[in-house]
Amino acid sequence: MKILYINDSSADYVQDLTYSGLVKKFGISNVVDFKWNKKYHIPYKEYPKNLGYMGGVITSLFNSLNINFKTFDLIFLASAKKETFETYISIAHKIPKNTPIIFLDGGDGEDIGSDLILKHHNELFNKAISIRPFDYIFKREVIIGKKYDDNVFPLPMSFNFDKLPKNFYTKTKNYKYDVSFWAVESHPFRTEVLNFLEDKFDCQSNGTTKNQKFSKYKRKGLFYLEELGNCKIVINVRGGGWDTMRYWEVPAIGGFMLSQKLDIVIPNNFEHEKEAVFFTKTTDIEDLCNFYLKNDSKREQIAKNALNKMHTFHTDIKRVEYILSKI
Repeated sequence: MKILYINDSSADYVQDLTYSGLVKKFGISNVVDFKWNKKYHIPYKEYPKNLGYMGGVITSLFNSLNINFKTFDLIFLASAKKETFETYISIAHKIPKNTPIIFLDGGDGEDIGSDLILKHHNELFNKAISIRPFDYIFKREVIIGKKYDDNVFPLPMSFNFDKLPKNFYTKTKNYKYDVSFWAVESHPFRTEVLNFLEDKFDCQSNGTTKNQKFSKYKRKGLFYLEELGNCKIVINVRGGGWDTMRYWEVPAIGGFMLSQKLDIVIPNNFEHEKEAVFFTKTTDIEDLCNFYLKNDSKREQIAKNALNKMHTFHTDIKRVEYILSKI
């Protein structure tokens, strides 16, 4: 299988994780990123902006500069962003009509291409569709109960386990924190939860406080993942979209997740009290935290179940296999 991967140079978790999964599945020579994305081939970014890094700088650069658009089996528009659509529109006339076009909509909005429309680039979206409709659409935010066309499938984020150090799970658990929710206030419910938590448990001392900025996080890169692993309970709440990287990071590092119940379709989602614990109201959080802080064996079994489920269903390569099963 030979794939043209039309992408945006800025970080996009769905785009980057799908690229890493495709390369693992088909090899770097068969997945041509266009335009060439240096983050995928040069290791100059730290986690999570390195999720798509796969090396192969010479091979990938040669392939991206020597493209025959008629030779690809699949064409991916890998993000709902301006650069991706501009690139596609500029070369769409070179793509054979029988080559499937797959649109990955990893944006926050619930409607198809809504991130482009929100940023006033709806003319690019409309032009792309006027050239030819997308054959398949894989969307991060497929809202439960909302009607979508038959060619639209849910595609939440995942996790690239290659980004963890090889000895990550061999380290002895050293719980430094009881309850954490380290997050920017990108949604009013996050502010509500932070208001509720800031004077409870050890939240004040561990940095579970308001007015955080991503660029000024004290915990970054792999240190951030290690610190998540040092928490007995990690809380997850939706941001600009329902899906968050934390929803996948916590179980991937073997942690226990207490999450807001997400209103999106997630195939093979975690089950309540089996692989995660879910809440709907802020007032539920305190009792749930108190219960699981006192019940170590239940908490740790749920975390173990979640890690197993991550490997079975929610890695970057499992997402690619899911995409292939639908097309």
